[in-house]
Amino acid sequence: MENGRETITLAGGCFWCLQPVFQELRGVERVEVGYSGGKVRDPSYEMVCTDTTGHAEAVQITFDRTIISLAEILRIFFTVHDPTTLNRQGADFGTQYRSAVFYSNDEQKQAARQVLSELEAAKIWHGPFVTELAPLSAFYRAEEYHQDYFRKNPTAGYCRAVVAPKVAKFRKQYAAKLKAPVTAPKGT
Repeated sequence: MENGRETITLAGGCFWCLQPVFQELRGVERVEVGYSGGKVRDPSYEMVCTDTTGHAEAVQITFDRTIISLAEILRIFFTVHDPTTLNRQGADFGTQYRSAVFYSNDEQKQAARQVLSELEAAKIWHGPFVTELAPLSAFYRAEEYHQDYFRKNPTAGYCRAVVAPKVAKFRKQYAAKLKAPVTAPKGT
């Protein structure tokens, strides 16, 4: 943590779905997609897709704690994916699609436990949470073509069928927490 900045690494299914959600939150400064939780150094997407490296597709979120708290990010995370399905999100299945919080320190671990307990007690999901809580050992940034995939490929089939509806639902549910939309200057 530096100057109120903090970084958390989260996995909740396809990273193409998670990145655009967190990029739109006020206080979030950077979101990169990559791989965490595995046993192979610097894996490629193709390696991770074999479901043999142990990595999860993840997002690494850098945010300003004076604008948005870790607890808020975690609450949003647990509502934009299904933390009750083991190694699966929708039609995507395999350990690379598991739900996980990769924490960097005890404060993050405690915050994740607290939010998990709070949401389990609220019964917002029908089943028990299966989210893995694990220390962050490494985050390997995914290949460049995966970064900002939804923004670069909005008409791709997966983006239209899966990512766009998830982002639209998120925008509606969390409208008050979104960054102000960028508008073109008058006269252009």
